[in-house]
Amino acid sequence: MPRHHQKKSSAPGGGSQRQLRVGEQVRHAMAEILAQGNVHDADLEGHIITVPEVRMSPDLKLATIYVMPLGGRDTGIVLGALERNKKFLRGEVARRVNLKFAPDIRFRVDERFDEAERIEKLLRTPAVQKDLEQGVAQDLEQDPDSDREEER
Repeated sequence: MPRHHQKKSSAPGGGSQRQLRVGEQVRHAMAEILAQGNVHDADLEGHIITVPEVRMSPDLKLATIYVMPLGGRDTGIVLGALERNKKFLRGEVARRVNLKFAPDIRFRVDERFDEAERIEKLLRTPAVQKDLEQGVAQDLEQDPDSDREEER
């Protein structure tokens, strides 16, 4: 019986180099399609949609495309319009990216910006600021000469 070895991820952030490369090609193709206005859907009119990331499955048959309308509003409407036009978009991606199989497409809202903003607000709260200041003070008290030793 043949042994199946799990390939370890060699690329930072997960996924193989091939997954990352193909994901980037799909991202560029999708961004170009959306920027050119090739999708004729009333719900997409007047929306500028960014495509910050595409994650490919290991077999390259599934592309999870993260999208965000500029300004972050009407995400549900935009996602619905993209889902309705999935077949057309899949065909356009297949024409622009040379793959053996056209990947199935899933659309997701990219929530990284909201999460980053939430963390920034949390870090600016008085309680966290106080903890950070106390932590720095304790670090300096424990080893005040550590900076001098590193310079040597």
